Amino acid sequence: GSCCTLHGDGVHLQTQQEVKMRMMGMAMRVVRTDGFLALYNGLSASLCRQMTYSLTRFAIYETARDRLGQGSQGPPPFYQKVLLGAVGGERGRGTLGPGSLWPEEPRPQLSSGRSYSHALDGMYRVLREEGLKKLFSGATMASSRGALVTVGQLSCYDQAKQLVLTTGLLSDNIFTHFLASFIAGGCATFLCQPLDVLKTRLMNSQGEYRGVTHCAMETAKLGPLAFYKGFVPAAIRLIPHTVLTFVFLEQLRKYFGIKVVT
Repeated sequence: GSCCTLHGDGVHLQTQQEVKMRMMGMAMRVVRTDGFLALYNGLSASLCRQMTYSLTRFAIYETARDRLGQGSQGPPPFYQKVLLGAVGGERGRGTLGPGSLWPEEPRPQLSSGRSYSHALDGMYRVLREEGLKKLFSGATMASSRGALVTVGQLSCYDQAKQLVLTTGLLSDNIFTHFLASFIAGGCATFLCQPLDVLKTRLMNSQGEYRGVTHCAMETAKLGPLAFYKGFVPAAIRLIPHTVLTFVFLEQLRKYFGIKVVT
C-alpha cells in the first residue's frame, strides 16, 4: 500500500471502538469498495506538503548544522542537533501555511461529507467558504508536530550515523545509511504518535472535546498506551519514508561531491 493508505489505516485503527480491523483488512476493504486508486487518496496534499515543508526543514537544518561544524574538530553535539531540528521543523511547517490545517478545536462540519478533489481545491473552498483565517487553523499544533518529526528524522539520523561510524564496524556506505535511517524513522514515529492520536480523536469527535488540552486529558485517563494506538501502521508508513529519503539523499550527496562531517 501507499504512504497515504497507511496513514489512513492508522487513523481508522486509532479511533475505531466497536469493530476492530487489522491494517491489511482495512486496505482490502478500501480496494473492494472504492478501487485500487483509492489507496492513493490524499496524494496531492502529501506532495504539496513534501515540496514545501520538507524542502524547507532540510535546508534550515543542514545549513545551520554545517555552519556550526565549521572550524571545529567534528560535528555539533546531539543537543544542538535536537535544537536545530526543532527550529527547522517548526519554521518549515510554518512555510506550509494553508496545508497545515489541524484542528485546534472540534470541527464536526469536517465530517459532514465534504470532499475535495485535490489539495488546491480544498484550499480554495476553505478560503471561499470559511475565510483566510481558517486556512491557518491549527498551525501551532502542526508546527509542534513538524518540530518533533524533524528531531526524530534529521537529528536522530545524524546521531545514529555518527554512532555507527564511530564503532568502526561499518564504513560510510548504503547499509550504514539504511541502518541509521531505520533508527531515525522509529524515533520519529515514537515522538509524533501522541500528537497524531490527539489530532485523529479531535477530527473524529462530535463535540465531546473542548480543545486539544481537554482531549489530551481524556486520552490520558485511558492509560499511557492510548497515545500510541495505531503505532504499527504509523511506523510502517514513516520508517520506509525516512529510509528512502536518506538513502536517496546520501546517493545524491555522493554523486554531486557533497561531503558531510561525521
